[in-house]
Amino acid sequence: MRVIAFGRGPASLPAEIVAAIAVLVAFLVTAQRCIEASGGRTGLGEFSLSDQLKLSLSVLWRIALLLIGTSLALAFTPYAKLAPHLMAGLDGMAFDQFTNLGRFWSGVIAVLVLLMIVDAENNGRVAFFPAIAEFGRRSLWLGTAVLVLGVVSIILGFGQELVRGAIWNFWQTSTASQFIKNLVYFVFIFSFAMLRLWITLSIVTFGLKMSYVYGGERQ
Repeated sequence: MRVIAFGRGPASLPAEIVAAIAVLVAFLVTAQRCIEASGGRTGLGEFSLSDQLKLSLSVLWRIALLLIGTSLALAFTPYAKLAPHLMAGLDGMAFDQFTNLGRFWSGVIAVLVLLMIVDAENNGRVAFFPAIAEFGRRSLWLGTAVLVLGVVSIILGFGQELVRGAIWNFWQTSTASQFIKNLVYFVFIFSFAMLRLWITLSIVTFGLKMSYVYGGERQ
């Protein structure tokens, strides 16, 4: 879907929506694994695929409005050229952003998505503003998680750029078939997407857990 979206044309918008839903479903599954690995309890593993899709759609339109609003607000400032990178905040949870601002922004989005998912699991509904309030209440640990995640994402971006350059050279110089070249490219995309999701959720869930531990609340 990302490849179709990058190709532009009439199918690009539907492809972007499907890709965003796929990222959120992957986020749900990874969140479940990371919460359980950190010793926490979650019922996300009991969600059917239909439940995951409904939850993802409920989160998606709320986050989409946030991305559009912040991008439009930035568009009327001297930093207008950075506005498109804010629109990639959700995508940046799994794929590389190309500005440092975008990388930290994706960390903020990851925290908000996780808080909305946790709240939906506990209360049976997705709510945006309670997630904002919860972020503020736990800002010490969750803010630190965003900063750490942004720095890690910058470092990972350098490594990913090196691999991307090597693959580009492979495409230009290799005599391998087009199938092999495409396979190498897709393995590169999915490998780094998987790695970024695990890193993102590991850092964010750890920050959330510490906010519970030092807040004296039940996990």
